[in-house]
Amino acid sequence: LPVLQAAHCQMIKDLSACLLGQNLRVDCRYENKTDNPLTYEFSITKDNRKHVIHSTISVSENIYRSRANVTMHKNLVCLHLQSFTTSDEGIYMCELKATNDYTGNQIKNITVIKDKLEKCAGFSLLIQNTSWLLLLLLSLPLLQAVDFVSL
Repeated sequence: LPVLQAAHCQMIKDLSACLLGQNLRVDCRYENKTDNPLTYEFSITKDNRKHVIHSTISVSENIYRSRANVTMHKNLVCLHLQSFTTSDEGIYMCELKATNDYTGNQIKNITVIKDKLEKCAGFSLLIQNTSWLLLLLLSLPLLQAVDFVSL
């Protein structure tokens, strides 16, 4: 008889948080072994209560709906929370689930305290705006071909 194996389709590898100006960014990096659609949920636990910030799994709470958005890149889901204040401190959770993954949801937590957050690194800022970076890289050969010697 053939044995059916349940394989992990995705696994959260890292969860980190940083400040980008007055905004919080939470990066949820994962390893994906399938092309199945990915669902996510970012939530915060404070005062022993879970609050959904942004989600494709359940409904986001009104207090966060206008301030939060999520971007997805290859193996990275980023939560962006505008106007981050000390009232937004707490335990942030990233929950991922791939469609038809029978191993259950992957969950990782990180404690976020405003005074202990680092500023987001410059390199990750470039990753967020890849069109600018791509334009720069594509223009390098043109810049090298220009003859700056005046006649």
